[in-house]
Amino acid sequence: MPPASTKAPTTVGAAPSSPELLSPGAPGYRRMSFALFAAGMATFALLYSTQALLPAVSADFGVTAGTASWTVSAATGALALCVLPLSALSERYGRTTVMNVSLVVAVVVGLLVPFAPNVESLVALRAVQGAALAGVPASAMAFLAEEVRPKALVGAIGLFVAGNSIGGMSGRIVTGWVAQAFGWRAGLAAVGVMALLCALVFRALLPKARHFTPGTLNPRALTRAVRGHLADPLLMRLYAIGALFMTVFGAVYTVIGYRLAEAPFSLPQGVIGSVFLVYLVGTVSSAAAGGLVARMGRRGALYLAVTTTAAGLLLSLADTLTAVLLGLVLITAGFFAGHAVASSSVSRTATTGRAQASALYQSAYYLGSSAGGTLGAVAFHSGGWSGTVLLGLLAVLGVVSVTLYGTHAARAQARRPVPAVAGH
Repeated sequence: MPPASTKAPTTVGAAPSSPELLSPGAPGYRRMSFALFAAGMATFALLYSTQALLPAVSADFGVTAGTASWTVSAATGALALCVLPLSALSERYGRTTVMNVSLVVAVVVGLLVPFAPNVESLVALRAVQGAALAGVPASAMAFLAEEVRPKALVGAIGLFVAGNSIGGMSGRIVTGWVAQAFGWRAGLAAVGVMALLCALVFRALLPKARHFTPGTLNPRALTRAVRGHLADPLLMRLYAIGALFMTVFGAVYTVIGYRLAEAPFSLPQGVIGSVFLVYLVGTVSSAAAGGLVARMGRRGALYLAVTTTAAGLLLSLADTLTAVLLGLVLITAGFFAGHAVASSSVSRTATTGRAQASALYQSAYYLGSSAGGTLGAVAFHSGGWSGTVLLGLLAVLGVVSVTLYGTHAARAQARRPVPAVAGH
């Protein structure tokens, strides 16, 4: 997704108004919306397909929670590493081509995953799957920016993000209930079939790109853009905030299945999978983030998000199911609000190379998910749920520290005298 140009604008909000651009009610807009909704569902259903099944994977292979967690962390980590290069490939070969190839490869691997003979091969297949899936978020936003009228862009992106959250939620629920009846391998197979259907819908409905102009792969230009973003203190703080928030979220949702499967809860696999319905709270809180920023400012909204997340972590320490579920609601609401504030701030902060800036945020975000999943499982193995909560609180403290540092830096900048201009 390159910076906007006069020839083929590709950044969000940069596409010019034109009768050929899609908008609600225009031919192709509804098809495009449903196609990308299906792509988002397939992506997140596959990406987190093993998360609700980790206790069953541990029991079947005789491995610890930390080892089993790599079936999630390998996928999210590989996605994080591949977002930027696949974003560059989409400039040369087209958004639709990269998305179609990514989904085909990910679905094929998804249909092979249930047959993994050991945990090592399962982790390897999941890493390949995560790398393939990186092509969808790397290309979808650029496709929308090029094909949709600016006034309709927010709604189109919102539907794609809704597909992400619903896919992640439904994938976990499907795997949980199918696994309870037929085993975890059948649960993964069910998600693979669901993703296959979504990929077929995507392929059938997505309209042909009409505003994409192929570019050349320019590693030097890409390197310059990345270096520029990594040298920007505000962008680096936003990347850190995204990674830290996702560390909390990845740790909690990787380990929660183990906690609920143990005493005093001893919940069956299907019920554990249904706990992920809490994700719907995130849809509401992320949508409300814009209003929070308008009323409280970006830093105020972040402080509210971390306070909500920390309260949820502490509440989840109680040994009653009601308290744990309420804690998950608060953690989820705080995480999605914080993520929405940080991710939207990246696009506002980057004045050039917005595609690369967003790709770097996604890389940091999914690296946080990978680290959180693994570290959360290790903490759970060492200190139980209290250990996982402690890890989450440390990550929340990290968000507070980064935000406070940003506030201090902004005030120091404001106090600096403006240099006098010669002749004035």
